Amino acid sequence: MEGMEARHRLLRHWIESRGYDFAGGKEFKTRDPRTGDVIANVAEADKADVDLAVKAAREAFDHGPWPRMSGYERGRILHKYADLIEQHIEELAALDGIDAGKLFAFGKAVDIPGSIRMLRYYASAADKIHGETLKLNGAYQGYTLKESIGVVGVIIPWNFPSMMFFLKVSPALAAGCTVVVKPAEQTPLSALFYAKLAKELGKGDGALNVVNGFGLTAGAALTSHMDVDNRDYAIRSNKQPMIIFDDANLDMAVGLASAAVFFNKGEICVAGSRVYVQEGIYDEFVKKVIEVAKGWVVGDPFDPKVNMGPQVDKVQYERVLKYIEYGKRDGATLLTGGKPCGEKGYYIEPTIFADVKEDMKIAQDEIFGPVKSLIKFKTIEEAIERANCTKYGLAAGILTNDINIANRVSISVRAGTVWINCYFVFDADAPFGGYKMSGFGRDQGMNAIEKYLQVKSVITPIYNSPWL
Repeated sequence: MEGMEARHRLLRHWIESRGYDFAGGKEFKTRDPRTGDVIANVAEADKADVDLAVKAAREAFDHGPWPRMSGYERGRILHKYADLIEQHIEELAALDGIDAGKLFAFGKAVDIPGSIRMLRYYASAADKIHGETLKLNGAYQGYTLKESIGVVGVIIPWNFPSMMFFLKVSPALAAGCTVVVKPAEQTPLSALFYAKLAKELGKGDGALNVVNGFGLTAGAALTSHMDVDNRDYAIRSNKQPMIIFDDANLDMAVGLASAAVFFNKGEICVAGSRVYVQEGIYDEFVKKVIEVAKGWVVGDPFDPKVNMGPQVDKVQYERVLKYIEYGKRDGATLLTGGKPCGEKGYYIEPTIFADVKEDMKIAQDEIFGPVKSLIKFKTIEEAIERANCTKYGLAAGILTNDINIANRVSISVRAGTVWINCYFVFDADAPFGGYKMSGFGRDQGMNAIEKYLQVKSVITPIYNSPWL
């Protein structure tokens, strides 16, 4: 497996369909969060490296075959790309496991197959991009053209390296754009693997480029580059509310509320870390949710019995532990967890706080770790007001058997996705994005492909018209 064999070798950027020597001469280490040990040294991009990648993408867009192919031909190539990825599911799940601490079994079953489905969705959409006929006043006819926007700069986070890669890259390539990706410095391995696989497709040199590095240098150079036509990056936000009403199925509520923040060790943008429980079932809910948390197995993500792996790196590990201390200091009641696990690596116990107030740091700040805040409420109005008392608005969960409550709350909660009696349900066809500080625009669905297109109006006279 290439990512494993590269231990202590230098992993270069991937520009113009080949490994690229880096201009600045710097490198950084990507580490295994299970142990803190170095996996590989990685070329660190500076402005000169980003310039090379953008230049390659610009050349490929202005003069290369990729934007000039028919949508049908691009779609066929993207489907072949998906076929290639399917042949390497185990390697890719392992790369995300060793680089990000993600559960290997879940990567094989969900992350990599989900990435493939995303790619196939947009591969099938590539020949369905079209404008419309316009009805104009007077002796004129008109229509619109939808054209590729150009070079796209993409910055992706580390919590879902594969799924975020294809969330952005798939619609951009389907639209005929060329792309420069900067993966998170914590998790560059799978992005480099995907770029190398794309080389086998041919016909697209320079269409997909990957540069490694840090946000303040490589990321800033990419987002400010004058030859980049579209800048697309994912925003983290994980202070999403889950509202559980008295009439909800209690066991289902406990299971969903546990998975909503402990899944992927809390490193998920839609983590339901603020759990509002109506007073009638609050005490029973607390008892059951503590039992479930104590039953979660924390350990090596390659062990099939494990439910939760390590935080992605030492920085995130220390950040989560710091916020646990904030919770204690501010007066929240620690019900379970709150401590590191194991003798090495970045493992933290599933942690639950009760008696959390809205102004506490653990309720308002993004933690991005396995820390749940429980808050009791009385009325529907109170639940809505509290749920909206945050600068984030990416998603929300509602658990109730009353359709009137479900409808009222789903309309009132300011969030881009609302799950009713379920959580973490994603589909390539369902638009995904947030309100407030949880980003703008939408990924997934046909809405997403519009971000990578320009609309041009074409107007001509109707000759021999009696009005001319």
